[in-house]
Amino acid sequence: MCGLAGFVGRGSREDLERMTRALAHRGPDAEGHWQDSDRAVYLGHRRLSILDLGGGAQPMWSADGLTGIVFNGEIYNHAELRVELQSAGCVFQSDHSDTEVLIYAYRQWGDAFVERLNGMWAFVIYDVARERLFASRDRFGKKPFYYFLQNETLAFASELTSLRKHPLAPSELDPLALAKFFAYGLIPAPFTPIKHIRKLPAAHNLTFCLRSRELRVQRYWELNLEPDHSQTAPEALTEELRHLLRQAVQRRLVSDVPLGVFLSGGVDSSAVAAFASEFLGRGNLQTFSIGFNEPSFDESAFARRAADFIVSQHHLETLTLDKTVALLPGLAASLDEPQGDSSILPTWLLSGFTRKHVTVALGGDGGDELFAGYDPIRALHAAQKYQRLMPRGLHPAIRWALAHTPVSHRNLSLDFKIKRFLRGLSYPPAQWLPNWMGALEGKDLPREFSLEEIYSEAIEAWNLNPHADLVDRATQYFVRVYLQDGILPKVDRASMLHGLEARSPFLDIDLVNFVRRIPSKWKYHQGETKYLLKLALEPVLPADIIYRKKKGFGTPIGAWFQSGKLRFDSPRLVPAALLDSRLKAHLANRTDERQFLWNAWMLEAWGKSSPHSL
Repeated sequence: MCGLAGFVGRGSREDLERMTRALAHRGPDAEGHWQDSDRAVYLGHRRLSILDLGGGAQPMWSADGLTGIVFNGEIYNHAELRVELQSAGCVFQSDHSDTEVLIYAYRQWGDAFVERLNGMWAFVIYDVARERLFASRDRFGKKPFYYFLQNETLAFASELTSLRKHPLAPSELDPLALAKFFAYGLIPAPFTPIKHIRKLPAAHNLTFCLRSRELRVQRYWELNLEPDHSQTAPEALTEELRHLLRQAVQRRLVSDVPLGVFLSGGVDSSAVAAFASEFLGRGNLQTFSIGFNEPSFDESAFARRAADFIVSQHHLETLTLDKTVALLPGLAASLDEPQGDSSILPTWLLSGFTRKHVTVALGGDGGDELFAGYDPIRALHAAQKYQRLMPRGLHPAIRWALAHTPVSHRNLSLDFKIKRFLRGLSYPPAQWLPNWMGALEGKDLPREFSLEEIYSEAIEAWNLNPHADLVDRATQYFVRVYLQDGILPKVDRASMLHGLEARSPFLDIDLVNFVRRIPSKWKYHQGETKYLLKLALEPVLPADIIYRKKKGFGTPIGAWFQSGKLRFDSPRLVPAALLDSRLKAHLANRTDERQFLWNAWMLEAWGKSSPHSL
């Protein structure tokens, strides 16, 4: 796990060093720079040493000096690929570096070699003979990759903060990207807050020709849900599911440094911890959680229950939420982009606590997205019936009446869910999910853009397979938008700010290829989310962990605004009229504006720490 940076074109060695220096938290163990002055190619790297501690320095080169790479990530099937490449005549210089495997896999199989990889990655390969750069990002976007092309200069980096150290980096804010931020609570790829700076989307490759200066971006993989309806009983699938998840966990236990597991006590993280404990031996696995003094937001008792069951060395840090709010300005200033998910704070705190003990942590990310685990899944069929049976003319009156019921700031409170449910139903089905989950609903977003333009990613995901049912359509949205540009960037930033590598067994490609063939009726079954996964885990975990009510990893942001612990200091990016009206309504307890206020506060805090022009 590392950070990479570089450019082709205008710039100097000093520029490259500034860019890599900004990535020091991602790679505290080593730094490397390389340049070809004649062709104006510059490659930089910061290393967090995980595998082959003595032989994995970067930039790394082939023995003949014709292929170089800077790489961020882990390839879990690198040992198998190494054997295959050696049988084809490749001679390796390192002992077991996955980085060197990428070099020779590219030379042996060409650009399509990425389809053979099982892991997480963002890398750039410099092909000297062909005078080209080849870059790639993993299937789900676990590892970040930012770039821009200005005046025939291509620059790239693992973080926006690093990229903007280049002297040609644009600085103008992108109004459409900010509109999407309030619509989704995230900024979907390829957009960033800055015009002309782009994120390489998940499952895409980028090529750049040094001679023609032509840049191409192409998708190499898509999550195609192809349910096999010949399976008439879910029990027939559970053994294979257990095997694949166990195998995915085992692959992610390979490390030359200490590792552990994030353990919330939910079914996903508990499953990962249980399988990890099997391989490491009872009592040898280290697990980590944080607890809070606010009961509505505290999961530590569930984590302790799971840790006791699997017999792990459990580490718990109990925090006072009202004290942690003071850390938010510093955290916001460290983020590449404003974060609409308030659980960035507990995730960051957990990562810092975990890094005191280990360098690698496995987590349960991806389980909710792949197995229909989110609460909005429950609302889909009800929403369909509501729109069919309820006269549209009555809808505004019902929303108005519910808007005047008492407000609760408890985590995922019932009144919050009901009001969000009705809000979404004012829009077409392809826009339900972002309207249920975003900071602002469609009618309150900037009028300079159409809703089709703002919600283009949600619409594309929803319509990817027009014959899919509601649950599979929602799955495409959660994976393509929410996981790629919300959950995974949150975990990457929170962990890498502490130099901690986070791994996600649920995103193992063998497991994913199995899950995509599961009919949605076995993911969401008679009101039970993640039905098949829970069934498969019954021999592994106790029932009170598997079937406990989903809680979420939240923070009391609504109460923080009301109490003044979070406030706005000379805001300039959010329209004053919009901010003032919603803040007053929230403070008066007339409406619950917690998500909008959080997004607005994060945008303002990010803006103060990030030079830009309006």
